[in-house]
Amino acid sequence: MKVLCCVGCSRHPSPSPAWPLPKGPQGKGAPTGAQSSAKPDSQASDDEAVSEVLSHYSSASEGASLAEEGTGSEAVDEQAQEEEAEDKLKEYMDSILDKSAKTRQAALQSLRLAFSSKTLSEFLLERRLTLTDSLEKCLKKGKGEEQALAGTVLTLLCLQMGSGPEGEEVFRSLKPLLVSILTDSTASAIARQSCATALGMCCYIAAADLEDLVSCLSCLEGIFNTPGVGEGSSVLVQHGPLHCSALQSWSLLLTICPTSHIKSILDNHWLKLPLLLSSNSIALRIVAGETIALVFELAQDVEEDLCHQDTEFLRAQLKVLATESNKYRAKTDRRKQRSIFRDILRFIESGEYQEETIRFGLECMYVDSWARRRTYQAFKEVLGSGIRHHLQNNELLREIFGLGPPLVLDAATLKASKVSRFEKHLYNSAAFKARTKARSRVRDKRADVL
Repeated sequence: MKVLCCVGCSRHPSPSPAWPLPKGPQGKGAPTGAQSSAKPDSQASDDEAVSEVLSHYSSASEGASLAEEGTGSEAVDEQAQEEEAEDKLKEYMDSILDKSAKTRQAALQSLRLAFSSKTLSEFLLERRLTLTDSLEKCLKKGKGEEQALAGTVLTLLCLQMGSGPEGEEVFRSLKPLLVSILTDSTASAIARQSCATALGMCCYIAAADLEDLVSCLSCLEGIFNTPGVGEGSSVLVQHGPLHCSALQSWSLLLTICPTSHIKSILDNHWLKLPLLLSSNSIALRIVAGETIALVFELAQDVEEDLCHQDTEFLRAQLKVLATESNKYRAKTDRRKQRSIFRDILRFIESGEYQEETIRFGLECMYVDSWARRRTYQAFKEVLGSGIRHHLQNNELLREIFGLGPPLVLDAATLKASKVSRFEKHLYNSAAFKARTKARSRVRDKRADVL
């Protein structure tokens, strides 16, 4: 008996998962129940939903394997599973317009899981307008959590459609509504945060005109550049995550700005960013620091000089954050802050960037700049654990990161590339031993450290 351990396992590369449809309160197959009661950022909710998806897919794969052994009709079984998965997606799309808010939220959650874990561009191509209209209604009439989920699904839809006319059409149709919710101070904070991310991501993917890019930058700047954001005011306490999302989206759009506009941004906004380093939110301090490093990098690319009198004060700020040991901050927060700001300070002082390697399947990708880091983080935050699948199969992401066309691998190659459980155990044991030795040298000689 074969059981598939994860979505996209190489043993069953072709079947698409059939996302389970929770029963509605009327028993009509509309999604509702436990999934809908959780917030979109809740880890427990995501784990339960993913577990349900994988369980259903594992059962379907087991059934397909038995049928294959009994009748040898593998192609027929694969096609049946694909049709079942598509039927589930159609039901989710219909349930977005249900009268029950819980049903709509559960349907949006299921679509979010489906879009982030698989590439479904062909299926969505002829249904994009219908889905866009449904998402527009959720954003207009929904509240809080429903609006946040709709914003996330919209971002994933745009990502599935790509940078062509279809993606641009989705972005242009809902851009005014995203801006309206984002700038509405009476709207839910979680909805505004989702709209800030959606506006930045959709603009990055599908905006064809400089006018759209400039207007989105201006809108996002108006959110994180409000008075009091860097001074620990009540505004920051209430909307810290919103300011982080707006600044992250703003910095993402900076990476695709033309040179002429970069120079304008450096002249008008450079001195405002260091003010955010004094905020009470560690997340906002870190995002601000990464954005400052990105601005320095872009300034080097356009050969602009930022070495004026305020740069020395900025370096002093960064040194304080890179060595901060205040006890009133959590130990984990202090450690994370020091690590990131050491990298930022090193880059600003010497131009060195600590390269990262991202591995997925048989491939790997190098993150060797702050612009590339911001882009990768943006897609990772939206796709979650599905980032590796999309890096392997999504043509848009492969084009953005310069990975070329998706690799076509046969079953023998995939099997040969697998590492056995025993080999993984040996590797982990060796790594643990080396790490323990390295740490023990420091722990035993703390008195000798100056």
